[in-house]
Amino acid sequence: MASLVKKAFGKVTKSAVDWVTIQYCTVVGNRLRHYGLRHDDLYDQTFDLDVQEALNRLPREVVDARNQRIKRAMDLSMKHEYLPNELQALQTPFRGYLYDMLELVKAERKEREALGATPLYERTIP
Repeated sequence: MASLVKKAFGKVTKSAVDWVTIQYCTVVGNRLRHYGLRHDDLYDQTFDLDVQEALNRLPREVVDARNQRIKRAMDLSMKHEYLPNELQALQTPFRGYLYDMLELVKAERKEREALGATPLYERTIP
């Protein structure tokens, strides 16, 4: 009897979490589309040294496109404007470009720490 209740509760909880996740992604996606950003653009390289290392490993065109999206978003924000609707429709806010490289950098850092090797970078956050 307890296992049936546990299974039923698990299904209800999972469906509720799935619904909240969908709603959250919809809201975040719409906000990112307003400014022409992608979710990976929100990672701050000055806060996380792993993000900076991952950006250094990406192709130059990808980093340049990221910087242009961020500049455009700051410009639109300062002007209190959004992208035109036809450009918002073309945006892909959840197409990632940084996450895989970031996971690789984090795994390498953890492996270096476990082996006692020198870190990838010596810089500290101010």
